[in-house]
Amino acid sequence: MRFEQGRSIYEQIVEYIENRVLTGAWQPDDRVPSVRELAVDLGVNPNTVQRSYSLLQDEGAIYNQRGVGYFVSSDAPERTRSARRRQFETETLPRLFETMEMVGYSIADLEHAWTAWQKGRTS
Repeated sequence: MRFEQGRSIYEQIVEYIENRVLTGAWQPDDRVPSVRELAVDLGVNPNTVQRSYSLLQDEGAIYNQRGVGYFVSSDAPERTRSARRRQFETETLPRLFETMEMVGYSIADLEHAWTAWQKGRTS
């Protein structure tokens, strides 16, 4: 994983884990890597991973079985998708719409770009 400058590492780890859940790489009730395992894999301090896991646990995306480890919650995909959607609607879309307005990009242009992007993904 390559970390971006200007964003906290623990937030990027949360996003990484959420992406694994949303893509189906980690299914509900799958065991997630231990704090130490993930810290070694990502080359970060275990405290940073623990902070990410604590946030995800507070959000209900993962749960801890004492002495066994962390697991993906049964409703993690729905919770994560819903939270990401809210974030998209409140943060990304307003910026996108402002940019579209400034550069004269229409909804029709956006729909055309979306269709082309989807075709490129399936090719």
